[in-house]
Amino acid sequence: MAGEIPINDHIAVDEDELVLKAVRASGPGGQHVNKTSTAVELRFDVHNSPTLPADVKSRVRGIAGRRMNQDGVVVLQAETHRSQERNRQDAVERLVELLARAAEPPPPPRKKTRPTKASRERRLTAKKSRGTIKANRGKVSFD
Repeated sequence: MAGEIPINDHIAVDEDELVLKAVRASGPGGQHVNKTSTAVELRFDVHNSPTLPADVKSRVRGIAGRRMNQDGVVVLQAETHRSQERNRQDAVERLVELLARAAEPPPPPRKKTRPTKASRERRLTAKKSRGTIKANRGKVSFD
């Protein structure tokens, strides 16, 4: 392996940090699925990764959810394809997508703004006009 997987312009993960293991795929498939290990389990230790910045590591936990265990290791299962190599590529692509989402900084908090005086006046006049319309819906008296 010994290459680097680019996450974004500033971050790249070394392929030696990934632990890929071939496992048996679950589900239907007959004899073929029972005798071949085409599914791939990818493990990536986020907390002990030297290439990830600290802020990205903290955001990965929220994004990964159940895919991250207590030790800070992201575990991804890939078993949608029939070939082991394609499942391996799928698992790596999903990890890159997860890390790329974590590498994006969160948006700044929204600044509260006050409504303008004209918009407050428009709102009050609209409320008054709706009130008069509803007040005129009462019973008609013939006095």
